[in-house]
Formats: sequence, C-alpha cells, structure tokens
Amino acid sequence: MPKEFEIAREYEVDASPDQMWDAITSGSGGWLWPMEYEPREGGAGPFGSTITAWDPPHRLTVRSEDVGFPTQSLNQIDHTIEARDEGRRSWVRYVHSGIFTDDWDNQYDGADKHTDFYLHTLREYVTHFAGRPVAFATFEGPGASTASDAFVAVGQALGLADDTAEGARIRAQGPGGQVFDAVVDYRNPYFIGLRTDNALIRFFGRNRWGAPVGISLHDFAPDADAKGNETAWKGWLDGVFAG
Repeated sequence: MPKEFEIAREYEVDASPDQMWDAITSGSGGWLWPMEYEPREGGAGPFGSTITAWDPPHRLTVRSEDVGFPTQSLNQIDHTIEARDEGRRSWVRYVHSGIFTDDWDNQYDGADKHTDFYLHTLREYVTHFAGRPVAFATFEGPGASTASDAFVAVGQALGLADDTAEGARIRAQGPGGQVFDAVVDYRNPYFIGLRTDNALIRFFGRNRWGAPVGISLHDFAPDADAKGNETAWKGWLDGVFAG
C-alpha cells in the first residue's frame, strides 16, 4: 500500500549560507552526485523535478510527481538555510518527503540511513573542499556483494580493524596494492567514509537493503580522472568478491 514518508534533519556547519547554497545547487558533485538546477521558481530540477521554491541563499525546494521508480510515486526535497554567527556559520533544515508505494519499511530505513551519510559528506565537502573542481564516479559491486556479510568484507579489504573508529588516521589498502593515507570520517555497519588530502571516498553497504555494495568517489586533485578512478576502484571492489 502507498504510504507517505518524511525524513527531517537539522544541523549547523562552519560555512556561510552562500557557501551552503553553492554546495547544494552547483557543487553537488563534490558530495552527492552532479545535478543541475534552472535558477528560478518553476524551473527544471534534477531527474525531471520542478523547483517550487528558489530563494538564494535561504530556501530550495524541488518536487517530482513521477520519480521513475516502481517503489515511489512522489519525491520532494527541501533545504532551509539560516545564518549563524554573523554569517560565518549556517543552520540548515533538510526535509525529504514523498510516497513509497512498495516495501515501505525497507525503503524508509534505507532512505533514513543514507540521509545521515549524505549530509555528513556535504559537511565534509564544505569544510575541506568547497568550490574545488571535482571528478565524480559512482558504481556498484558484483551480485555477490548483496550477501549479508558483504560490507564486512569491504572493511577488511580496506585494512580496517573491527574497532577502527571515526576520526582514526589509517593506511588504507586501495586498487592495485596501492596504500594511501586517509581519515575515517564516517563509519557504522552500513557506510564507510574515507577522506584524503584530495578526495572523499564513500562506501555504501546497500546489501543491508538487498542491493549491491556501492562506491562513490569525489576526487578534487588537479589531475583527477573520473573514468580512471572508476576502472581502478571497480576492479578493486570486484576483486573483494571474486571467488
């Protein structure tokens, strides 16, 4: 049965309202995925949505009556931004709402947990990489990565111990035997976030919701190669589950 949902979050961040507005409307490849907005109320938004509120740098609302998924029939995302500390910081309220039409509990649980990770990544972006050009790549693992213990294997392949916690500085194991320095900026049973001097690398344990494990790479290096990153890291992820 179709059922409405609403996921709301409020947070403060060390970025001005203008910086937050830019991150949400033109810098989304740095923390989510690249999106384009026609800058006016009634304009076109991502994935066929319509902009129902456009008030820079304070309010952005986009709404879609046809999201293109059989499990959802309505989707709306609303950002409200207010200045704090004479404009040096921002308070943000984020509301994601709509209608899930199938498997409501699983859809809601996935959206709810992804929200925290995505908004954390947004704060990492505006704190460490705001305004820098980005090479973005995202992809899924093989069918074997839907197994119940798949995300545990990902953490082990990165070289994380069971007790490696958020804030830890590590030497991670990457593609082709590459070892690189990173900060574990996010970790729970469903997601891992690594931050290097030039990148945000995000690992999604979507096996929890019956889907393959995923990776998104936001590379801010001057010579970043999105396709090369995808090829290398997809090979790494496929190798985790080979055999």
